[in-house]
Amino acid sequence: MFARNDNGARLTQFKNKGKDVNELRRRRAEANVELRKAKKDDQILKKRNVQSLLDGPTSPLQENGPNAQHWSLEEIVRGVNSQNLDVQLQATQAARRLISRESHPPIDSIIAANLIPRFVSFLALSEFPPIQFEAAWALTNIASGTSAQTSAVVEGGAIPAFISLVASPHPHISEQAIWALGNIAGDGPNFRDLVIKHGGLNPLLSLLAVPDLNMFPSCYLRNVTWTLSNLCRNKNPAPPLVAVQQLLPALVRLLQHNDREIVADICWAVSYLTDGSNERIEVVVQAGLVPLLVQLLACGELSIVTPVLRSLGNIVTGTDEQTQCVLNAGALAMFPSLLRHHKPNIQKEAAWTVSNITAGKDTQIQEVVNAGLMPILVDILHQGDYKTQKEAVWAVTNYTSGGTVEQVAFLVQCEVLAPLLNLLNAKDSKIILVILDAICNIFQRAHKTGEIEKLCIMIEELDGLEKIEALQSHDNEAVYKSSLNIIERFFSDKNEADESVVPEATADNFTFQLPKDQSTFKF
Repeated sequence: MFARNDNGARLTQFKNKGKDVNELRRRRAEANVELRKAKKDDQILKKRNVQSLLDGPTSPLQENGPNAQHWSLEEIVRGVNSQNLDVQLQATQAARRLISRESHPPIDSIIAANLIPRFVSFLALSEFPPIQFEAAWALTNIASGTSAQTSAVVEGGAIPAFISLVASPHPHISEQAIWALGNIAGDGPNFRDLVIKHGGLNPLLSLLAVPDLNMFPSCYLRNVTWTLSNLCRNKNPAPPLVAVQQLLPALVRLLQHNDREIVADICWAVSYLTDGSNERIEVVVQAGLVPLLVQLLACGELSIVTPVLRSLGNIVTGTDEQTQCVLNAGALAMFPSLLRHHKPNIQKEAAWTVSNITAGKDTQIQEVVNAGLMPILVDILHQGDYKTQKEAVWAVTNYTSGGTVEQVAFLVQCEVLAPLLNLLNAKDSKIILVILDAICNIFQRAHKTGEIEKLCIMIEELDGLEKIEALQSHDNEAVYKSSLNIIERFFSDKNEADESVVPEATADNFTFQLPKDQSTFKF
């Protein structure tokens, strides 16, 4: 699946002391990590269409009224361009119905008819709120479409018009404007930054400056939150750092709200903000979000736990100090249940997070040990979902690279060798290379205590030598070289002792027992 240079690229996304300084802490690779993409159809949507069920309580014209008949596009164009305000309203509402209700809304026809500039001009008619609302609704749904359709709304001058409407005295108009801005910002980084450049953050944050957020209807506050989340979304480039710093106090406040949907959207926003450089991670850490995220990790609500775990996982890809903030907040206490979660994707994300913690200092590795996570990871290697197993392999390999002799011996006590060796049968050459690295690291620790022969016997007892030898005929040249290196260094004739002096391979001899006096530790 991956050539050697691909594996090397992943290794350079880690940091540790065992190899190159930048070798062992991974950054997320969006191309090959499915869970870490927030797709349109799950988790949190980039864009949303306003459904016509809102007609009842909010529309100034009732659906069963005298104007409820369907208008043709030609009639709509004539009506929107008429000089009569009431006819303009009726035509705008007819257009809104047309693009809100049909399974294949004729959005492109509306755009081609040059109606968007007219709708945008209606947004300014503060003396006639009904047409402001209908025009805003129509434009919101156009902006919920393709990027080209969203572009048409932006090119029509809608962004500044919507920003002005956020402060409308009419809550339903304000909410519609906020919704539209969320759709525009959700299209991608260019339009997101355009909303920010036009000053879109200020009125939203002003709304949230009230003493009590419960003064807003829940649906209104959910829309504000969702739009803020979209303003945090997307990379290449990431949102302007100044805007992020401006946003963070509001995110901290909303994260403590009692509405689950609001909290979930804010957690996704934080996951977007932490998906970047260490500098960006630091801004989030300094805002005091980590303890709040760790508290939410225990809430048991999948819609919240998923983005919280993503956020914390992102943070521990940062510096050792940023990782320590997550550990100091007590996050690891939740990981036994997360690694055993009924949802494989949660298990996978949790294992990925642990893999970045074990890429840290040996004191941080010890915290993973103290939390009881290594036997669980070994169990995952035995019988977990394959995608989670791959993350567990990384966690173990990083552990063997940065761990002390005692820590690596403990890992062997947890019977890690058998499942690691079994996974050498995997079809993914990248994972095979990572496992071979782990085996090599374990041998290097055994060498420090002069117990390579014990380790060789353990591996042979598990049919590991046979598996490693079989890799010499592997299609991937890097796999061949790595397996040959292990055999030549640790299993060659010159390293083999006379069988008469090799101790019998009993469980007692080869479980790498830790003596009470660890200063004289032997494998």
